[in-house]
Amino acid sequence: MKRLNRMVSGIAALAFILPSFARAEDKSIYGDDNRLDYFEAPADMKELARSVVSLWKNEHVRVDGGTARVATANFGEAVGLCPSERFREQPVGAFCSGSLVGEDLVMTAGHCIVDEAQCADTRLVFGYAVTERGKAANTTVPAADVYSCKKIIKRDLDKPPTGTVGLIGAIVGNILDTTGPDYALIQLDRKVTDRRPLPINRGSKVKQGTGVFVIGHPVGLPLKVAGDARVRSSKFMRAHFTADLDTFGGNSGSPVFNVKTKKIEGILVRGGTDFVKSPEGCTVSYSVGQNDGKGEAVTHVSVLKDYIPSFKSAPETSKLVELSPEDTEFEPLERTVSFD
Repeated sequence: MKRLNRMVSGIAALAFILPSFARAEDKSIYGDDNRLDYFEAPADMKELARSVVSLWKNEHVRVDGGTARVATANFGEAVGLCPSERFREQPVGAFCSGSLVGEDLVMTAGHCIVDEAQCADTRLVFGYAVTERGKAANTTVPAADVYSCKKIIKRDLDKPPTGTVGLIGAIVGNILDTTGPDYALIQLDRKVTDRRPLPINRGSKVKQGTGVFVIGHPVGLPLKVAGDARVRSSKFMRAHFTADLDTFGGNSGSPVFNVKTKKIEGILVRGGTDFVKSPEGCTVSYSVGQNDGKGEAVTHVSVLKDYIPSFKSAPETSKLVELSPEDTEFEPLERTVSFD
């Protein structure tokens, strides 16, 4: 407990990763909490999930021989969760999510990888998940499942407007609802040979009412699949669409899939308040009705489809491998973890 107190100090130490409790606008949970661990997901979603990756700071990943271990904190203790909160005993540590869209290409949010310096300071880890009921999350994975960010291929991030021209642009943008894109396409240090590049929608933009689901790492947790969501708004001139997806910080960069086609429709980039303080003083997930709130923002994959190569075939896949914590020696995180 003493070591944990040095690492974080409840909500106060993690305040910079959580939106202000006083500015609850958009919500994280819409209706029922539909997040599932990897082992709970349907077979077709499990296959897709194998190609979703977690992003970590270099210093939080240790490779030793043929294994690698990620440094994590206990979710419930780090954020001061109420006893009833889901996943409170699971680890947290990843700061963003991404998806494999080429042999050595990962797509994520533009605010997750802001420049080449952050690219060089990022490790990408596949297989950070709960693979079997009753077992702990894989915080130890084969070293072959850990990659480095070699370079940024393409990146865009809508910046806040400045000056008179910027103010006029912002007003027009609000009227037309044309929020800019937020994405990054990065190249890995080597090709991924045992996971399938995920297909993207290369046709028209997704329509309002379309069923969608998201796969990623909310709050840096082990991989979660969240479905039972629909597109709320998808306008022609807009670089993003909104959907009632159950997502949190850490889901930034997560691929959002079409339920019918299983193709990526976009990248989860923005949301609202994740947590609020309960009357008892502990922390709970912020939630509303399925049709309430503004919805989560997803950058249309169409804005970067020209930079993602088409592929005809995919490599053979294998199950996620679970290694025991004893396979490597690594101390838990002793510094505050940040999530995007």
